[in-house]
Amino acid sequence: MHLESDPIGQAILDFEKKNQPKNIFVYSDICDDDILPVSYLFRTFEDMPDIEKTALSLSSGRVLDVGAGTGCHSVELQKKGCEVFAIDVSPGAVDYMKRQGLNATVDTIFTIQNNNFDTILLLMNGIGLAGTVDKLTEFLIQLKSKLKLEGKILCESTDLTYLYAEDDGSVWIDLNAKYRGEVKFKMKFGEAESNWFDWLYIEFDLLKHHAELAGLNCTLVYAGENQNYLACLEYLKK
Repeated sequence: MHLESDPIGQAILDFEKKNQPKNIFVYSDICDDDILPVSYLFRTFEDMPDIEKTALSLSSGRVLDVGAGTGCHSVELQKKGCEVFAIDVSPGAVDYMKRQGLNATVDTIFTIQNNNFDTILLLMNGIGLAGTVDKLTEFLIQLKSKLKLEGKILCESTDLTYLYAEDDGSVWIDLNAKYRGEVKFKMKFGEAESNWFDWLYIEFDLLKHHAELAGLNCTLVYAGENQNYLACLEYLKK
């Protein structure tokens, strides 16, 4: 990935160098344009939402932090004695993490060679990396292949059903349209701009269905106030 197409990495390196609050611009095909403050990527444990603190408290052993960004979660896990491996597709982000003393590589769950993890962590709607519903089972199978038999996958997502609710509380569903949690995003920071990419928001019951197809049990461990939740996936017991 060229730096021109790595807005997250450029934003991280810019903040590290200048320590000035700037925004990453986020464009979507289903809602208004938004901003992501770069400073949020550098949050400390005290600044993390409860859903992330819960995930970190449940993490143990050999941990894979997927889509690690600045490695703020990885740093906290190292403090509690975990052996952490951080991966991200952003070269800039990985460059920063390495300078923080983290074991970080430019990788995806499909390219990383390491396996046998006790915990696989996917925060900030990390399950969205699956892209679309049609790819979710395959994505979960790939995660499972990196997991120890007694290990767990902790993933965060959000149910976007509320965006389609009518005034009477009913939900309008177009059976001919794509799944309502499939979103396209593009990010921009300065001159660095990504291509459009697929991102998945998945309701819990549907995640549980695909988890079972992948041979995984899916348990709800935290429900947030903004329709977001944390799920724990483990090998199905025979």
